[in-house]
Amino acid sequence: MTVAIDRATGKRRGDRAPRPGPVSRLKHAYQKHWYAYAMIVPVVVVLGTIVLYPLAYGFYLTLTDANSLNSARTIGVNEIEATYKFIGLDNYADILWGETAYGRFWSHFIWTIVWTVACVVLHYTIGLGLALLLNQKLRGRTFYRLILILPWAVPTFVTVFGWRFMLADSGIINSGLESLGLPTPLWLEDTFWQRFAAIMVNTWCGVPFMMISLLGGLQSIDGVLYEAAEMDGANAWQRFRHVTLPGLRSVSSTVVLLGVIWTFNQFAIIFLLFGNTAPDAQILVTWAYQLGFGQQPRDFAQSAAYGMLLLAILIVFTSFYRRWLNRNEQQLAI
Repeated sequence: MTVAIDRATGKRRGDRAPRPGPVSRLKHAYQKHWYAYAMIVPVVVVLGTIVLYPLAYGFYLTLTDANSLNSARTIGVNEIEATYKFIGLDNYADILWGETAYGRFWSHFIWTIVWTVACVVLHYTIGLGLALLLNQKLRGRTFYRLILILPWAVPTFVTVFGWRFMLADSGIINSGLESLGLPTPLWLEDTFWQRFAAIMVNTWCGVPFMMISLLGGLQSIDGVLYEAAEMDGANAWQRFRHVTLPGLRSVSSTVVLLGVIWTFNQFAIIFLLFGNTAPDAQILVTWAYQLGFGQQPRDFAQSAAYGMLLLAILIVFTSFYRRWLNRNEQQLAI
C-alpha cells in the first residue's frame, strides 16, 4: 500500500484535520454569522426578560414558603426584608398528597380535565359542522362568515359580561325559560350549573376560531378527490370519512393541540364569569390565582407551584400527543 505524503507539510494526504475545540468553533461561528447573532440578540433579551427570568424565579419560589407576610415589601418609608425560608419540595408534596390535596388540587384537576375535554370536543364538532356548511355554495355566504366570526372578534371581557347579565336570575335566559314554564337554573350559584355555564360560554367564544381554521383546511382539499370518490360510488358519509377527515388531519392536529393548551389555561372566562364566588367551578389556573392574589395571606409559593405543575402537565401532554400523531402518520405511510 502506497501512502502519499504532502512534501510541504509532511502530512499524509487524506488524513483528517484535528477537530477544533469548542472555543475555536464558537469564535469561527461568530465571525461567520455575526450578523445573524446581532439580529436575534433583541429577541433573546426580550424572551429572557419576560419569559425565562419569571419562570426561573417562579420555580425558585416553589422551593420556599414565601407569602405576603414574609416577602420583601415597602410600607411607607420602611423597607421590610424577606424572611421566607427554603423548604425544598415540600410545596409539591403538600399539593399532590397532603391532607388537603383532594380538596385543593385533585378536585380542581379533575374538573379542569372535564372542562378541557368538553370544550375542545364541542369546539371541534360545532366548528367542523359550521365549516362544512360555509364551504358549500350558499347565497350570502360572506355575510354568514362575518356573523359567525363576531364572537371571536369581540373582546373576551365584553362577551363574558354579556353572558353574565343574560345568566343572572332575572336575565333574559331565565326569563325566557320561565315564560315557557321551564325550571330556571341558578347559573351563577349552583355548582353544576356554574360549570355548565362556563362550558357554554367558552364554547361560544372558541367555536369561531375552530370554524375558520377548519374552513381553510377544507378549501385546501383538492376537489378532484371528491369527484373521484363520487365516481367510485361513495356516498356523502364515505366521502366525509375517507376524503374530508384525512384531508383535514394536519389542520385538525394543530388546532386541537392549540385548543387543549388554550382551554386548559383559560383564565379570563372563569374569572370574569364567577370571580371569587364559585370555588368548585375554578380550574387549576384560576385556583392558582386565588391562592396567590385572592386570599389573605397570599400564598406565593403554592401559587407558583401550581404554575409549575400546569407547565409540566402541558409539556407531558404535548409530548405524548405529538408522539401519537407521528406514530399514526408512520402507520398511514406504510
